[in-house]
Amino acid sequence: MLGQRVITAAILLIVIAGALMVPSVWPFVVLLALATGAAGWEWLRLTLPGERRATWALVGGLAMFVIAITLAFQWIGPLKHETSSGLTASLMLQALVPLTSAIWIFAVIPMIVRGRADASPGSALLSIFAFPALLTTWGALTLMFLGLGAKLVLTLLAVVWVADIAAYFVGRAIGKRKLAPRVSPGKTVEGALAGVLAVVIWIAATSFWPGSFGYELARVWTLFGALMIAALLGVLSIAGDLFESLLKRRAGFKDSSNLLPGHGGVFDRIDAILSVTPVALLFLTQGGFA
Repeated sequence: MLGQRVITAAILLIVIAGALMVPSVWPFVVLLALATGAAGWEWLRLTLPGERRATWALVGGLAMFVIAITLAFQWIGPLKHETSSGLTASLMLQALVPLTSAIWIFAVIPMIVRGRADASPGSALLSIFAFPALLTTWGALTLMFLGLGAKLVLTLLAVVWVADIAAYFVGRAIGKRKLAPRVSPGKTVEGALAGVLAVVIWIAATSFWPGSFGYELARVWTLFGALMIAALLGVLSIAGDLFESLLKRRAGFKDSSNLLPGHGGVFDRIDAILSVTPVALLFLTQGGFA
């Protein structure tokens, strides 16, 4: 199992690095769109009510992919030529990003705290939420990639990675108090605190690295403000992970799919990215990025 995980992770890293290194922006944007469609299919398999949920989940995932590619064709030309940010890009920045961020903070986190893992998996509201959650994340990452570059996107994604790594190793080493036993019995309070602290340290360290997410965040909010935001993003990273765990537990699934051997599904890999990215862009836009 470990060897399979390593091989899959290596292939994914090569694909992502290759998409970022080529001169055209399209490979990375299409890769994001493919991930969006795959994760959409996996999410809807967990939450759609009814006997035909497998069919409708596939339709929903394909719809998300098509929407993402359609938006990409509308954005890339105007954004690269600096003539206009485009109507759909403006709407996403002004409406969808704040709305999705608010749902993650004020609806999803309380849902996780309640921990109703015994609730019915079929939920129209959670199925509907898949669309803004996934498409807003795709749009936010695409806009940041086009406007601020690959370094900012990678250092933002690293927020999720350092939180996950720190939480895992500290939780295994010294974790004693269960964080959300009804949702994910393996997660501990000690691990979660370590994850949040790791994000704060990461943002502090990269705040001196021009072009990084930490640098841009500190430029807009000062270093102290950036560290407070980093703590919030650390909490949201954990919340995104627990949210998907809750959906899987309700549906009786171990993984969202088997698309990534040794790692489960795409949704399993990007769950925390979904909760962190909209809020990250929301704070960046206060500095005038659009």
